[in-house]
Amino acid sequence: MKLSPATFRALAKGDKAADRVVPPTGFTARLTLFVAAAMAFLAVFALALSLAAGRLAASWGDELARASTVRISAPEGQMAAQTAAALRLLEQTTGVASARALSEAEQQALLEPWFGPDLPVASLPVPQLIEVIETEQGYDPAGLRLRLQAEVPGAVLDDHARWRKPLVAAAARLNLLGWVSALLIAATVGAMVTLAANAALAANAQVIAVLRLVGATDIYIARAFVRRFTLRALTGAAAGTALGIVAVLLMPAGSETAGFLTGLGFRDWHWLIPLLVPPLAAAVAFIATAVAARRVLGGLS
Repeated sequence: MKLSPATFRALAKGDKAADRVVPPTGFTARLTLFVAAAMAFLAVFALALSLAAGRLAASWGDELARASTVRISAPEGQMAAQTAAALRLLEQTTGVASARALSEAEQQALLEPWFGPDLPVASLPVPQLIEVIETEQGYDPAGLRLRLQAEVPGAVLDDHARWRKPLVAAAARLNLLGWVSALLIAATVGAMVTLAANAALAANAQVIAVLRLVGATDIYIARAFVRRFTLRALTGAAAGTALGIVAVLLMPAGSETAGFLTGLGFRDWHWLIPLLVPPLAAAVAFIATAVAARRVLGGLS
């Protein structure tokens, strides 16, 4: 069956006489509807996972790529002097855009998730943290560590590289896994529709033989099967997509402090992507049924 405008018009218009060849109900009809709905539901979650992982990778990369931390551990009487010395050294370092010491309130906010809101930071030997923002060109971490070691013995530089790379790599792999899952779901739909179409064609072998005797062409017969199975896949996928979108909407909303799972969902124009699932499922069913019809009808000749 050729994919021409005339073919699509004929499929859209349909033919009541030819449609009687395909059983309107029964096992194959229920199987096609269920598989299309279930796979569309899973596809929505696979797409949501992939897009959320992509956002996470971009967020981690942007937030950590140009940020570093200098941690100063010193006796109580030397903390202020070493902090001032570290700030002067950082201001003179090529590639450092800005450097500032975190206030007591900011350090308490960082420790609050682990130790609670009433932690007495001032009375504890908590290291002083300095936030370092680098320029686009960046600085030389090895050289800066040597200078800090010589001029500020209690300072330790953490450029976040050991944290950033594994996190970004893991998020990128999750993104890829989501798209691979969507492709596997499409392949599963195609395989199940092919099996259902083969079963329907085989069950109606005698009817097909009678239609041929009265002058019906294989293209005429194939169009009936392709149209019925395409509409079934489209209907089932539309129902599964609607349920998937509702399920994603019921997920906890993401926030600045939310984790990965609470940020699972679609944002902005990404909500349009799940709407592509039903027509793509119909396209897969169209191709799978056309191939199955051509093979089976050729075998019945």
